[in-house]
Order: sequence, then C-alpha cells, then structure tokens
Amino acid sequence: MRLVLVGPPGAGKGTQAEVIAAELGVPKISTGDIFRANVSGGTPLGLEAKRYMDDGDLVPDEVTNKMVADRLTEDDAQKGFLLDGYPRNTDQAKVLDRLLEEQGHHLDLALELVVDDDEIVRRLSGRRVSKTTGKVYHLEFDPPEDPESADLYQRSDDRPETIKNRLKVYADQTAPIMGYYEAQGRLVRVDAVGEVETVTGRAMSALRGHGAE
Repeated sequence: MRLVLVGPPGAGKGTQAEVIAAELGVPKISTGDIFRANVSGGTPLGLEAKRYMDDGDLVPDEVTNKMVADRLTEDDAQKGFLLDGYPRNTDQAKVLDRLLEEQGHHLDLALELVVDDDEIVRRLSGRRVSKTTGKVYHLEFDPPEDPESADLYQRSDDRPETIKNRLKVYADQTAPIMGYYEAQGRLVRVDAVGEVETVTGRAMSALRGHGAE
C-alpha cells in the first residue's frame, strides 16, 4: 500500500507513522529522515538544502520534491510506503501523483489524523523539558516530580500563542490537500484522540476497509 499520513502538528503523526508502517510491512519515509540522510551524506541535493537551512530559509519545494523522488526509487519502497510530512501543500500532492505515475504506480490513500485545535494546544502546551537531562515531561500526561522546579522550561514552540500560529499555517498551507484527496475518493479520516493503541486500531481498521492487508 502507498499511503500518505496527514494531520496537524501534535496529532501524533510521528508515533502513528512508525506503528502503522510496521503493521503494513512498508517503510516509513519522513521528510526529516530524507533531509538528514542527504545532508549527512553530502549529496548534491543535501548540499543545496543545507545552504537554505544555514541561511534560516525554507528549503524550496523543487529541492524537496527531488529528494522525495529519489527516495521513492529505492528498492524498499517499490511495494509500498508510508509518507510522513510530505506532501505539505496541494502543489506537492500533484507532484507526488506525477512521480508515482512515472514509476507505474499510484497513491492508494491519504490517512488524516483528526484532532481539534483545543486538544492540540492542550497536548503541546503542557510539555516541559529538563535543563539538566533534556527529558521531556507533560504536566498532565507524564508529570515531573516537581512541576514548579526551576530545572524545567517550556520550549518556545510549545507556547500556546506559537502553537496557534502553527495551526494557522497548517490550515492555510497543508489542510487544503485534504480537499484534493477527498475529491479523488482517496481520503480516510480517523479520530486521533485517545491512547496510541486505540488510534492505531482505528487507523488499521479504516485501512483494511480500503484494501490494506
């Protein structure tokens, strides 16, 4: 099965991507992994991407698309894959369709993890990090012994105002791809609120209902 996993920041994509890919027996391919592999390997695309990153700029779609295209030609991706973090916009979704068509394949489904904004803010804004150990706690789900300890701090990305801005960017740039896939009958939505195993169960049930083995 060829699958993309989509959802807002804090929806649990990273965790679910690992588990669902293992269940399906396909590689989990994330843009983060692709970037790190190209940059650390010193590939021409990696060097080009690093130039943008070093300047604090976003890597252009053209470079990202080429990295994804290269990754999808590797042997382990020939019988299927789960893409996490790509496509991020409708243009990339169209490029992905073209890439797969050129390889004689097609995307089977887009799996959307559905979580409302209030839940996202609750999940992310409760995170605290130990200055000493780097361990990440959550004030509600995995509380530290002393929540008021001076050793703990909140990352700027986890502040409510920052989270709300990230959600707005997601709504403006990435959410429209759901309409693109829905119009093609390739969108599957799954409630992503609950324990990891519960969400995975919902996702696998939905995928099996669409032909996954």
